[in-house]
Amino acid sequence: MPVYTWSGYTEKGKETGGIIDASSIGEAKLKLRSQGIFVKKVVEEEFEGGAPKGTKAWSVKNLFSRVSTEDLAIMTRQLSTLVSASIPLVDALGALYEQLENPLLKKTIAQVRDSVNEGISFADALSQHRRIFPDLYINMVGSGEASGALDVVLLRLAGFIEGQHRLKSKISAAMVYPVLLFVVCIVVLMYLLTSVVPKVVSMFESMNQVLPLPTRILIGISDFLSSAWWVILIAVLAGFYAFDRWRHTSKGSMTFDKMRLKMPVFGKVYRKAIVARFARTLGTLLASGVPIVDAMGIVKSVVQNRVVEVSLDESISQIMDGASVALPLKKSGIFPPILVHMISVGEKSGRLEDMLLKAADAFEEDVETAVTGLSSILEPLMILIMGVSVGFVVMSILFPMLEMSQIVR
Repeated sequence: MPVYTWSGYTEKGKETGGIIDASSIGEAKLKLRSQGIFVKKVVEEEFEGGAPKGTKAWSVKNLFSRVSTEDLAIMTRQLSTLVSASIPLVDALGALYEQLENPLLKKTIAQVRDSVNEGISFADALSQHRRIFPDLYINMVGSGEASGALDVVLLRLAGFIEGQHRLKSKISAAMVYPVLLFVVCIVVLMYLLTSVVPKVVSMFESMNQVLPLPTRILIGISDFLSSAWWVILIAVLAGFYAFDRWRHTSKGSMTFDKMRLKMPVFGKVYRKAIVARFARTLGTLLASGVPIVDAMGIVKSVVQNRVVEVSLDESISQIMDGASVALPLKKSGIFPPILVHMISVGEKSGRLEDMLLKAADAFEEDVETAVTGLSSILEPLMILIMGVSVGFVVMSILFPMLEMSQIVR
């Protein structure tokens, strides 16, 4: 459906504007008049990548326009504040539209506002934009609308999104330096082997004598990389492509996710991260009034691991047959005993969501500690590997030079 940018005046004479969906300019004007807007101007807009056509469409900002987790969290918190101030939802969305800077989110909120103004529920309006609002978001909003506590649910949802973003940012930040060191190591070695070593080799060839073994190995590696670097590049790209295709098959995704859970050292951290995400998401959904079966179904899509998804499918079936939440999770063997015990205690005491959120806090702290520890180990390890690699290249060049100096003497 076409999107129109409009400007006009309210019944009180205040200048206003926004974006509206309509099949034609005439329908757009009728919609606005029914809302008590005196229309001044209506212009059709074509959106490319989330930004209006003709407004720096080829800028880097618009080219990569998207709604980040941080944008979504800020928007949700602002909307919660507006709703808690007893501002009608349509007016709150209109005020939110004026504050937003992200063009894609701005356009989406305008469309959601128009849908709500036409009588559609807020959750149903959000469900029309699932690329931006996940099932978890939509279900929590629906629960908030049904219970009359939309402001509380939005505030809880904002906290949840911010917490997930904070954890992800800490993990990413901790791994940046080791990854950077690895990239620098590869670049330095490639430069030495393809540019520096070949120039030195020509000098060695004029010596007409047997070179030391490390030097011969270095020359062999250098010759191979210099002549067949494009073959290696194609092989690496083809390997990544084949791996990605295999990973997205049913069997491949299951096998890959099993490997990730069983990896030495990293597997434990990855498992803790999944458990933390499971507990945080399920606890937040239950606290917002989402039924346990629906909440488990949403959590299944959040964990992003096929092995855990299959386990949760089985758990949902058993829960629907009358089993407790803790029992099928215990049988799966994936979730740690401490989490199962806390869930069991929470079920018996009627405080399941509180116990899940406490468990999430504990596991998230464990993940942060483990990632920091891994980073502190990887940093010196990468420096050592880089030093040994460069040292091998340097010594392989120096050995023949030392032999030459002895012959001259």
